[in-house]
Order: sequence, then C-alpha cells, then structure tokens
Amino acid sequence: MKTLFSILICLPLFTFGQQTINGSITHGGLQRDYILYVPASYSAATSVPLVFNFHGYTGSAYSQMWHGDFRTIADTEGFIIVHPEGTLDNSGISHWNVGWGGSNVDDIGFTEALMDSISAIYNIDNSRIYSTGMSNGGFMSYQLSCELSDRIAAIASVTGSMNIGWFNSCNPNHPMPVMEIHGTSDPTVSYNASSFTEAIPSILDFWANFNNCNNTPIITNVPNTNTTDGCTAEHQIWENGTNGATVEHYKIIDGEHTWPGSIFNNGISNQDINATEKIWEFFSKYDINGLISTSTAIEDNIIKNKHMIKIIDVLGRETNYKPNTPLFYIYDDGTADKRIIIE
Repeated sequence: MKTLFSILICLPLFTFGQQTINGSITHGGLQRDYILYVPASYSAATSVPLVFNFHGYTGSAYSQMWHGDFRTIADTEGFIIVHPEGTLDNSGISHWNVGWGGSNVDDIGFTEALMDSISAIYNIDNSRIYSTGMSNGGFMSYQLSCELSDRIAAIASVTGSMNIGWFNSCNPNHPMPVMEIHGTSDPTVSYNASSFTEAIPSILDFWANFNNCNNTPIITNVPNTNTTDGCTAEHQIWENGTNGATVEHYKIIDGEHTWPGSIFNNGISNQDINATEKIWEFFSKYDINGLISTSTAIEDNIIKNKHMIKIIDVLGRETNYKPNTPLFYIYDDGTADKRIIIE
C-alpha cells in the first residue's frame, strides 16, 4: 500500500533550533498524528538517534510527552523524540493495536512509515532507533521488538507487558536489549500472569534466554532515597548476552501503575529512580548491532590491569561513547585518559 507523507510546517535544511512540531502522515487511509521534539543541538551534518515514546491506553501524544518526559535529556544527549498518537478503538478510546480492543489498525506499518517520514527530513542514525512507552505503549514496544526488529535497536516498557501467545510468534532477527519497569502492585497491568498477559518474570526470562544472557540476574537494592513514596525499588540485570545484549528490570516493590520519577502520577509511584533517565542510559549503550564499543582498534578499555569505570564529558557529566568528541575515560586506579576517537 502506498503511503502519503505530509509535513505540517516548512523545515530548514541544515541547523534547527529547539522545536516541538505537530505533524501528521497519512497511512492506511487514516491521518496519523504525532508530536516531534528536536533539540537545539540538532545539525543535519550529524546523524542522531530517534526515540519513539508511545502513550498508554486512553492517553495521547501530548500527555506522554509530559508524563514520560525525555526532552531535557534529549537537549543534552542530542537525540530526537517522536510521540505518536494512537487511534480510537471500537469503544472510542485512544489505543495501540496490540491484539486486544477490537481494533484492526496497522500500527506496526504506521510506525515504520513514520520512521521513514522523519528520516526523510532529519539525519537519523537508522542503527539507533529505540522504542519505549507507558502501559499500552509498553505493549506496543514489545510488539515492535518482535515484528519490526530490523529497525529497532532496543526497547523499554514502563507498566507494559506481553500478551499470552506472543512468545510463540516473537523471533527478532537480532539480540534485543530489553528493559522493563513495573510495580508489583500494579492494578491495571498485573505483575503476575493474567488472563491475557504473561507474568513479568516470565517475560524477563524469555528475553534473557533469547539473548543468551546469564541464567541468573545480578540483583541490587536501589537506595531508598524517598521514604515517603510508599514503595522501594530493586534492579535486576541479566548480562553477557550475544553482542553484549542485556535484559534489565526495575522491580518497583509495592508500586502501582505509574511512571517512576514523574510528578504526573496517580497511585503509588517510586521516586527513588527516574524511569526516563534509566531508559536513556540503557538505550544509549546499544545500536542495532549490539553493545556500542567504547574501545579503539589499538587499545581496549582494560589497560595495564586497570579497568574503565565511567566516561565523562568536558563539563564533568557522565556519558557514553561518542565519536569525534573529547571525552575523559576514568579508571578504577584514579587515573584518566582524554581521548577523541575519530570516525
């Protein structure tokens, strides 16, 4: 089926200021809307990552832009965010078609068409396209990891899940880094198995097995920095997957159906972590080929029995590997190297 693209405003060809753009494309005979956020640092001379941020059931692109807000991080890390708008299901409620709700809308095709539309205007690094979302948007991210894996580098779900039966049909064409953030007392999308969803522990085991990760996760308690939020957090990580893929889980003990760290929450919401920050920290490690190397062809980051513990930029902010950028590599013996890796 041919797809008609329409852009609502005229865009310059080279350098953009910070912009929030209401746009639309036509796909499957429907006008499909979205909100795009382009940081002021964007330059057409440099390819940048693209993050899809899907709203939940009954939500909207606008509400998700504020609820799971990546804009401040995008300003410093230099990626573009797209907040797609769902369509109305048979009950008249905004949704993503993930196999329930009586919908036949092709949201997978819409997502791919939107990727193509944005990439036609902006210099997108097509090896670094990520998907995240809240609730129904988390389901959507899992479905994309199964059905559009040739375009998606990594996914993260907040209060989302996978439908019963998806394990049988999900076979991505590359190891898929996955993060799940979920409350154990979520009354909307159960942490345990339900009549239509898999249990969250089963989902994590599925992806750890698919990625050939260690069978047993490393588990650490997140410091309880906010003792009044009614819940605590535990971090689980399955390491050593193929191409460096990992599976990570923030288990929000006694947490409900919320986006941790957001001020726009109803119910018990964890404030010991910021889900948005954790998701970008996770995404930034990977491209579609796996873990992004932080080493050169000449030397590894294990040098003379010392191990790199972090990378910081010239302003002292912790970051990840970036080509053509001066960075300081900090080692566990207290030393540091300044490197600019030219690509």
